[in-house]
Amino acid sequence: MSLAKVRSVAFRGIEGIPVDVEVDIGSGLPAFNIVGLPDTAVQEARERVRAAIKNAGFEFPLRRITVNLAPADVRKEGPVYDLPIAVAVLVASGQVPNHFADAALAGELSLDGRLRHVAGVLPLAAMCAAEGISTVVVPQEDTAEAGLVGGLRVLGVETLKQLAQPPESWPPPLPPTACEAPLEVHDLATVQGQEHVKRSLEVGAAGGHNVLMQGPPGSGKTLLARALPGLLAPLSPIETIEVSKIYSVAG
Repeated sequence: MSLAKVRSVAFRGIEGIPVDVEVDIGSGLPAFNIVGLPDTAVQEARERVRAAIKNAGFEFPLRRITVNLAPADVRKEGPVYDLPIAVAVLVASGQVPNHFADAALAGELSLDGRLRHVAGVLPLAAMCAAEGISTVVVPQEDTAEAGLVGGLRVLGVETLKQLAQPPESWPPPLPPTACEAPLEVHDLATVQGQEHVKRSLEVGAAGGHNVLMQGPPGSGKTLLARALPGLLAPLSPIETIEVSKIYSVAG
């Protein structure tokens, strides 16, 4: 096989967009080109992928390699495409079997073939659940984050050498863990005066409305804002995922 395709993700805000990573290995002078509106970090993946494949014990094809990231009108950013590009090259060159027909992949490669943490794993997993993709393949240290989205098979990769083995022999994913971050909340009852503002905060919290506070320095805006979380109900599971997506994309 000289043509292979795997799936990955692009980001629009905190939402994931499906991306097809297509690799064609053809005849001609050796070349390694990436098309499909890649940014600088994606273009630099050529050197990371080449070195990682060699140092992981595989053979990098000395032929004309074209990588297409589709759809071509969506900007591709960051190092998340290192792993899917490397996998597609190895599958197209016949060095590893294609275990990833129903999977989406993301991961940054070190030059020695090890996988590094990448941002945006949670939006990737949420996209897979929405698109009916059953498997997520990410760096081992990111498997706990991917596991926050239920109903998916999460596979963790520590090094490219694992690709020569069936996924059943890979290390098990890390379990998702809850993190209770301390939150400094002021009691609204301790705020003196500003009754109309406190009433507005209560209405905004009860109805889920946006609140804009405007006033001179020292009028109590910051104190009132710090008291607002005490009026809010706990996040629902869906809201928790939405908030976590922001932190995931931010790295």
